[in-house]
Amino acid sequence: MGINLDKPHLWKKDINQSVDLYNTWFMYFAPKAYRETRVSTAKSVKEALKETNYLNSISPALLQRHPEVLPILRMSTCPPIARDRLVGLAGVTKSLVQNMEDSENPHISPRMQRARLITELQRISDIINKMADPDIFTWIPEKRTPDETEIIRSSTIVADRLCGAVADPIIRNAQEKRQLAAITKLLQSKGYVSAKNGVSYDEMIPGTFSFHTNVPVYVAGEQGETVNIPVDVAIMPLSAQSGDMPLLLEEKSAGDFTNVNKCRKEEAVKMQQLRNTYGSNVSYSLFLCGYFDSGYLGYEAAEGIDWIWEHRINDLEKLGI
Repeated sequence: MGINLDKPHLWKKDINQSVDLYNTWFMYFAPKAYRETRVSTAKSVKEALKETNYLNSISPALLQRHPEVLPILRMSTCPPIARDRLVGLAGVTKSLVQNMEDSENPHISPRMQRARLITELQRISDIINKMADPDIFTWIPEKRTPDETEIIRSSTIVADRLCGAVADPIIRNAQEKRQLAAITKLLQSKGYVSAKNGVSYDEMIPGTFSFHTNVPVYVAGEQGETVNIPVDVAIMPLSAQSGDMPLLLEEKSAGDFTNVNKCRKEEAVKMQQLRNTYGSNVSYSLFLCGYFDSGYLGYEAAEGIDWIWEHRINDLEKLGI
């Protein structure tokens, strides 16, 4: 017997309650998350301005030392330049710009010939120097040093542009933290503790849980190449026996109905890979909050994927925790 996948008569009511929960959170907490990110981003912009001598010293040498400033420089022009647009305008290699804007490790393309690298970085520098917004960086056309008020003002404006470009990820990250906190609170109330750092899914002991756990699965069939798939929550029930597989949970949130159906196939693929690797009894469920319509739910149900609504988080107990 399922938790929710076999109860379509409850879906409409649950969808409405889930939307209400998400909207309530968004109205009261999303602006705070956005503001906090804007403050930290403004600090980064201020540091970048200092490194570039307040946009007066943008050069290949500067970009080599500090590739991480490129997204800030793109948002410092009039109009702001999208990443792919910069590639076209400057006539540079797309991978060079992608590497410089790598969120984990901004870097210069290591295999590019030095002469070509310098040429392309010079083209990027020329575009930024030519298109720097004179209404934000008023000191540039006046050829003077900015005062502290101007630095703070320009940093905030560029930070707003940067945050506006990544508003959805900011909201998703804040929502993920909130959902995982809710799961943690429930599990801890039942005596569960966080698994030790570095413990793999098959080393977890009963009564522990972990976040962002990699689980190896066969790419196709029951043997052959394996890949690691990330799972948001792994829970080893208190009653688990040696060799048992942890319960696997994927947290999902959505702020509109438009995009949820685009990613539903990802969960179906994960479920199939897990079944191929660990058998049909593997427990893989979704933890939902927000805009998930009956089309999405019906697709997941047809794939044998069950779900728990956050507004009824105690349904996690039905997984056997």
